[in-house]
Amino acid sequence: MSSNQEFLDHINKGYITKGDFITLGAAMHNGETITNAHVKVPLKTLNRHGLIAGATGTGKTKTLQVLAENLSEQGIPVLLMDIKGDLSGLAAASPGHSKIDERHEKIGIPFEAKDFPVEILSLSDQDGVRLRATVSEFGPVLFSRILDVTETQAGIIAIIFKYCDDNKLPLLDLKDLKKVLQFATREGKEELEKDYGRISTASTGAILRKIVELEQQGAELFFGERSFEVQDLCRVDDDGRGFINIIRLTDIQDKPKLFSTFMLSLLAEVYSTFPEQGDSGRPELIIFLDEAHLIFKQASNALMDQIESIVKLIRSKGVGLYFVTQNPTDVPDGVLGQLGLKVQHALRAFTAKDRKAIKLTAENYPISEYYNTTEVLTSLGIGEALVSALDEKGRPTPLAATMLRAPMSRMDILSENELKDLLKKSSLSKKYNKDIDRESAYEILNEKIEKAEAEEAKAAAKKEREKLNKRSSSSRSRSRKSSTTEKAVIKVLTSATFIRGALGVLNKLLR
Repeated sequence: MSSNQEFLDHINKGYITKGDFITLGAAMHNGETITNAHVKVPLKTLNRHGLIAGATGTGKTKTLQVLAENLSEQGIPVLLMDIKGDLSGLAAASPGHSKIDERHEKIGIPFEAKDFPVEILSLSDQDGVRLRATVSEFGPVLFSRILDVTETQAGIIAIIFKYCDDNKLPLLDLKDLKKVLQFATREGKEELEKDYGRISTASTGAILRKIVELEQQGAELFFGERSFEVQDLCRVDDDGRGFINIIRLTDIQDKPKLFSTFMLSLLAEVYSTFPEQGDSGRPELIIFLDEAHLIFKQASNALMDQIESIVKLIRSKGVGLYFVTQNPTDVPDGVLGQLGLKVQHALRAFTAKDRKAIKLTAENYPISEYYNTTEVLTSLGIGEALVSALDEKGRPTPLAATMLRAPMSRMDILSENELKDLLKKSSLSKKYNKDIDRESAYEILNEKIEKAEAEEAKAAAKKEREKLNKRSSSSRSRSRKSSTTEKAVIKVLTSATFIRGALGVLNKLLR
């Protein structure tokens, strides 16, 4: 038996599946692609999360594209983060190429060009279905973690949310929250202190500065109505194919806090609304996080704890998270340890730090008698990757250096006209692309303050009138008293007694 035949049997035995699966490609041995040594990933284990890593230009995006296409074909909806702006081609069929045919002949899978149902979403002013969420939906705990506030400040945020709940003040956007914070230390200070305790002006000022920082990254576009319903990510088309939802994020690469805010909101909403699935045999939704390091960049310890908790718990809802990044070290150990499928493209050893990272990466993969993992990591070509998955019993499959299949859709972006046509066909645009600014905490408190100021002005005017009336009354009283005195003096001066007395005095003086 040849070594290639032994290797073929080794792969086929390690990747045998009874249920539905996705074929990633064919395993390679001694630099040669072994036809029909198919590397398969069972649908049953796709909610165990995964990683696609590798240096720039090694084929990570195409691997993501292949996975998204095959999931869609299986009726599983997908959510993609398109940070580089190169995923819209999923909506158009591949034009094909002789090299693609050659690759698939080696793999042992016929190539078929296809387009897929795509929905374009947007967090900003870019064209697409607008994604929004209200401040209230975040809740005080998650919102505090996003702002990275102190324990005392988090307590104040909790009080603000409670006050708004008790007084029916909807917290929809950031201006609502800012207005309530200002109200709590100004016009409403006595009211809040009476029922909820003293609120420090210094603490509310610090919270307001954190909110302004979030606003500067464009968060005011994200907070508001109409809130996006995560169930709309789980649609299938008339042919039973899952929709591929692509979020355009090309304009927020330098806004990590906004990206982290959105991701936590989305994952928290999915976790709270999706029913428990357990091991149902197939996932409900797969989310690919391209440029995953942006999620963890500048994240606080509290935020990291929240992310790790969601990653651990969300798989029971039938949701798989796949992190796409250049190096596995970009992903925290607490998250990396939860990932079942690993697709590792080539890494480059230009520096001592790179060599250490490669050695560390190699240790994350199963030991194989067929590969020197460290060497393979630096010798893989474009469209080749080391693959380690989980079988249907949750056990690691044999490590396989894999020639990956080519995408069935276009490996390029849509033209401007094609993109416009796609957006016109969107069934979600009418639902979410209308701005709504209903009465909320901002308007209600402004009205309350204006009413209080009007009543205060009215009371002040009344007091002033009373003061003027009192002065006028006092003046009239003094006038009456003066008049009476004058009359009394005149009466005395004109009386007979006074005249006789005066004449008597004059007579004495004349004598």
